Amino acid sequence: MKKLLLAALLAALAPAARAQNVVIKLGTLAPQGSTWHEILKEMAQRWEQASGGQVRLRIYAGGAQGSEGDMVRKMGIGQLQGAAISNVGMHDVIPEPQALSVPFLFEDQAQMECAFAKMRPQLEAALEKRGLIALQWSRIGAIHLFCSSAHRSPADMANAKIWAWEGDPKSVEAFRAAGLKPVVLSSNDIVPSLQTGMIDCIPNVPLYVLTARLHEKASHMMDLPWSWMMGATLVRKDAWEKIPADTRAKLVAIAKELGEKVDLEVKRLNTDAVTAMQKQGLQVEKGDQAAWRTAMEKTWPVVRGGVVPAAFFDEVKGARDACKAGGAKKK
Repeated sequence: MKKLLLAALLAALAPAARAQNVVIKLGTLAPQGSTWHEILKEMAQRWEQASGGQVRLRIYAGGAQGSEGDMVRKMGIGQLQGAAISNVGMHDVIPEPQALSVPFLFEDQAQMECAFAKMRPQLEAALEKRGLIALQWSRIGAIHLFCSSAHRSPADMANAKIWAWEGDPKSVEAFRAAGLKPVVLSSNDIVPSLQTGMIDCIPNVPLYVLTARLHEKASHMMDLPWSWMMGATLVRKDAWEKIPADTRAKLVAIAKELGEKVDLEVKRLNTDAVTAMQKQGLQVEKGDQAAWRTAMEKTWPVVRGGVVPAAFFDEVKGARDACKAGGAKKK
């Protein structure tokens, strides 16, 4: 009788014990050894320590799991439980975050940050409806235009071929509205496409361009920031809720702490990246701000309702208008 009771007890305890051991497979485009990758590795170590070894984070960096769209699809079918992706790459989940990267919508990063703070609860609620939790948001940096030759105005780019994110046809339409010639490619195809001349220009942040060595072909950078890119560490809600609530609180605190750490570091590193690339031959070109703003404002009607839901786009513009450049709220 005692043996039967012991067997029953062990059988009851076994599923609970197994449920406490959670492996989260997380994909990212961050190159191996980059600042973003190193921060994720630190998060993995600290999560394992904080959970007593019950939560393990396996990181697949450098696009090992494909493009950001591929990672989103793999999360959808459970092959991945998480991804650290950009707000633009989230378009396969929800379109709203792309409003934060609309070219020339904000005067500076501080104004974008102020507007983001107002819109963040809606973004996180929309993600949760799709079964995803945003553990933290990070600032990837200012998006600049890198080209194989100098382009200072939209008129200079009449024949230039600019990279456009795959899987988002309305963004392609928006580029065309500005008079640009987009070429749709996976992010993993940027390097060979620059080498073969399939594309001439890429909009991206300096640190990523340096880390991926894209400046070796795209050796001219426009000084004007087009927009600002953000990212988030997303996990499937069902995988996250397998972790005990008290442990989840510790893991979120670690993720947010490291997110703040990487924000400060990436801001410095983006500046340092431009200096490093200049030493390797990068030319920084002065852009015609008025001409670019005029051209990019033509994309807004396409983005509104086409890329981003119209009501949300209007709310972002309203939030922007309530924020001064420099980040302070208007009185």
